Amino acid sequence: MKPPTAAQRRIIEAADPQTGRLSGSETQLTGLVRARLAFRHPRPPHACFLTPAGHRVREEGPALAPTPTPTPTVPEQPPPAASGAFAARTGTETAPPGAEGPARAREVRSAWEGLVELRRMTNPDGATDRPCAWERTHLVRAAALALEAAGCRPAGPGRAGYRVAETPQPEAVAVREPTPQGLRECGAALERAGWQVGEHAEPRGGGRYVLASPRRK
Repeated sequence: MKPPTAAQRRIIEAADPQTGRLSGSETQLTGLVRARLAFRHPRPPHACFLTPAGHRVREEGPALAPTPTPTPTVPEQPPPAASGAFAARTGTETAPPGAEGPARAREVRSAWEGLVELRRMTNPDGATDRPCAWERTHLVRAAALALEAAGCRPAGPGRAGYRVAETPQPEAVAVREPTPQGLRECGAALERAGWQVGEHAEPRGGGRYVLASPRRK
C-alpha cells in the first residue's frame, strides 16, 4: 500500500477524534477510500470514516509525514518501515517480530480502536460488542488482533504463546496455547471481544485448543 500523500495526511489528522469522520472534497474522500484509509457508511448521507489503516496513519502523527523531495545531489531515501501495513500477530510468524514495547502497544491499541469504530459504523444496529462483516471474512487476523489487544502473548521464534490458525469449519478459528491457564485467558479475551468460544481436545491426546467463531447476536 502506498504511503498517503501530504494532503491525505492533513485530512486524516483533521478527522473527528471520537468517530473518525472525515471532511473534504468528494475527490479527496474518494482517493482515501481507494487507498483503503477510509470507508463510506452504507446509509445516507454516506459519510466517510477512517478504517483501521487510517487510524494507524493518524496515530503515527506528523513525524512520519513524507519528507520533501531531495535535491539532485542527495539520493532519495526509501520510505520508513513504519509506513507498512499493520498486521496482528497470529503466533505463526517465522520471522523475528518488528516493533516491540510501547511502539507495538500503540499500534495494537490504534488498530483495535479502529476496528471497534468499524463495528459501530457497519453493524446494522451500531453494536460494538460483537464482530462485524470484515472480521467474519478475515477470521485469523481479527481473532489475533482481539487477543493481542487484550494483552495475550503471541508465540514467536523461541517464544511460547498463542497461535491462531484456520479450521475446516466455516467462520471458526483454532487457538492453541501451551499452558492451560494461557488457553483459558485466550478464550476469555475472545469472549470479551464478542466471539463464541469452546474448549476442545485434540485428536489422539494431543492437548486442548479453543475453537472460536464471531458472535452474530
